[in-house]
Amino acid sequence: MSADKTVIRFAGFLLALLLCASFIPQWGLFMLTIVLANGLVVLGCLLFLRAGLVSFGQALYFCFGAYTTGLAANFLNVTDVFLLLLMSAVTSGIMAWLLGVLLSKYRAIFFGLLSMAFSMILYGLLAKTESLGSTDGFNVPAVTILGYEPSSESVRVSILAVAALLALLAVSFGQAFLKSPMGLLLTAIRDNEIRVEYMGASAQKTIHTIYVIGGVFAGLAGSIVAVSVGHIDPTMAVWTTSGEFVFITIMGGIGSVIAPFLGALAFGIIHTVAFSESPNTWQLVLGTALIGIIYILPDGLWSLLSRLRGDKK
Repeated sequence: MSADKTVIRFAGFLLALLLCASFIPQWGLFMLTIVLANGLVVLGCLLFLRAGLVSFGQALYFCFGAYTTGLAANFLNVTDVFLLLLMSAVTSGIMAWLLGVLLSKYRAIFFGLLSMAFSMILYGLLAKTESLGSTDGFNVPAVTILGYEPSSESVRVSILAVAALLALLAVSFGQAFLKSPMGLLLTAIRDNEIRVEYMGASAQKTIHTIYVIGGVFAGLAGSIVAVSVGHIDPTMAVWTTSGEFVFITIMGGIGSVIAPFLGALAFGIIHTVAFSESPNTWQLVLGTALIGIIYILPDGLWSLLSRLRGDKK
């Protein structure tokens, strides 16, 4: 599938989703918004896996973006959702750039554990800060969209539309990046980093770049979730949240920039059904689903779609 077709088909899916939004219940609109937000974070995780790395610290930027939105809305009286998204992207990107200077030097388990450690540091700081609600967090006020204040009946559709636009832009950027010389280096870094250095390319610079990209995507996702849920708390930075993102990445596969959103949709459906039917054992259902997918589809759900379309490997 060419880059243009990938983006166009994803845009068509999102357009169809928005056209059908009036027939979807409120809980369904909320779930789809969270799915798109999770897909944004997982798109960054896809870049890491392409380079042979696993990050257990994406919750750091997910939470950082959410708190940037919450603080800006509550203390700076910023209500426009696009301005809040921009602020979250910038602050998360700066944080990712700073930490990426260190983390881009590490590989394998050291990369994963260090990223998780920074995430847990943020959790500890937020949990101990009473002015930010400590472990209870705080509420995020209603937002506007370019001066328009959605009614209570249309707010879910409006936020879903914003999330869909972000997802489309992220997919377009991700597809273009993977086709670029730096994006093509990711697989080479995973296979043989020494040869990449001998060719004159910098593996550390490449990993630093994708770390910043992943941080920006996660910050945007955190902002969308904060606006959609209307509440934020330190658990957004816990390592288990990062684990869910890795879970979704494996579930969807890394064969396409659309795979993260496919995995997020499957995760959202399974989570919703499992939690409603068996709230005390829903983690068991999710774990069983992941084991089943890995056993049947080692390359993730995207590989199933590729087979059905008859794509060549």
